[in-house]
Amino acid sequence: MQLLLAAGALTVAWVVCRRGRAEARPDHRLDRAAVTLLPGAALALLVAVLAHACWSRPGWTAAGRLPGDFAFGVLMLGQGVCVLALAAVAGYLHRRAPDPAAALRGLGGPAVAMLGCALGGVMSGGVAQRVADWLDRGGTPGMAGTALPGPPVLLSWQAAVLPPLLLVLALLAAWFAVHGARARRRLAAGVAAEYPGEAPDRARSRRIAGARAAAALTDSAPWFVAAVSGITLLLGAGALAGAWLSGQVPGEAARGKSPLLEAVARAAQDSGSWLIGFGFVLFVTWGRRAYRDAAARRTIGILWDVGTFWPRAAHPFAPPCYAERAVPDLTWRMTGWTGRTGGRLVISGHSQGSVLAAAAVWQLPPPARRRVALLTYGSPLGRLYGRWFPAYFGPGPLTALHGELDCWRNLWRATDPIGGPVLPGTSEGVDRGPLADPVAYGRSARHPLPAPILGHSDY
Repeated sequence: MQLLLAAGALTVAWVVCRRGRAEARPDHRLDRAAVTLLPGAALALLVAVLAHACWSRPGWTAAGRLPGDFAFGVLMLGQGVCVLALAAVAGYLHRRAPDPAAALRGLGGPAVAMLGCALGGVMSGGVAQRVADWLDRGGTPGMAGTALPGPPVLLSWQAAVLPPLLLVLALLAAWFAVHGARARRRLAAGVAAEYPGEAPDRARSRRIAGARAAAALTDSAPWFVAAVSGITLLLGAGALAGAWLSGQVPGEAARGKSPLLEAVARAAQDSGSWLIGFGFVLFVTWGRRAYRDAAARRTIGILWDVGTFWPRAAHPFAPPCYAERAVPDLTWRMTGWTGRTGGRLVISGHSQGSVLAAAAVWQLPPPARRRVALLTYGSPLGRLYGRWFPAYFGPGPLTALHGELDCWRNLWRATDPIGGPVLPGTSEGVDRGPLADPVAYGRSARHPLPAPILGHSDY
């Protein structure tokens, strides 16, 4: 079984390394290794494991821990080293060509990679826990009177660092909540003055100011990601060191040193183990909820659209990239229509549609591009894409695009947590905003009902 796992890991590494990207020529080949070979092999390995686990062996007795603990530690160490190497390269590139629009001074990519590795570890640990609960037939590994000594040591240490991590997350959330409450009080004082002739309404002003303060938290997301990634890296390194140096689970390693330390270690280990399983169940439940809840389905759809916008060369095992078809189709229609009629076009895009519209206009030949006007609203081009992907959507590329278009106008609201200015602080004349939201402060003959706070919707 271990040989099969090693062969699968080597195959995955080979597939990733050989998937190059050629911008000069189209690639119409079907990569059967990524499309059919790897999923089929993974499914066959899963069936083999389940058959081996369900095979009745009445004369056999389990002893010792499951193999692979050392290999799991090496994999975790390799992920940490890769993240640190990526951070070193990203920091070096940022120092050579500083980009003020880049998130975390160029370290946004390594920070997100660290969170991805941590999420993968938690999910794999959750799967291991649930499968172990299914296979032990009501037993509790690690407890007195049971044949199995418990889960792998590293998994126990990873579970033990989850409560401190959640505590830090709670403190960060509390800090952002306090910061948002202060911003809401500060903004509420001037809301009524933005609607001349309206009588001040304290509750109404607080609701509008609260929407603005909540939307502004998006601008603090990079530093939240940095804090969580840094703490995750430190706690993960501590878990790996504790597992390798002690060779025991946290509760056993702390035995005899201090009653308080032993109690804390056992509490962290036990609660972390339950949290890993609960996180996996919560993840699956949230996925099922998307079939019944329109709001959850919309959220997952937004994440899916963002994740599948980039070509698969950027992440080989992602779903197929819809932009590789949508952008050429839109470009072809714009080029053909302007060439055939000699007319002008206005391309209107909202939210992720504005990213697709900008990407399509970028691909137009110069004569057609000069006959196109771009209207974007609720656009994450500058606020999100410009920060996390500055080489493609930073101020330089967006300014150049504006200079090649016939016209570009971008509408945004202060209550929108996703959209914002695309070229803030410049004299290019692209951005128009912030737009009034709500459109009316109080009731009137034109607005007999309180106007809703629209945020990112209904531009």
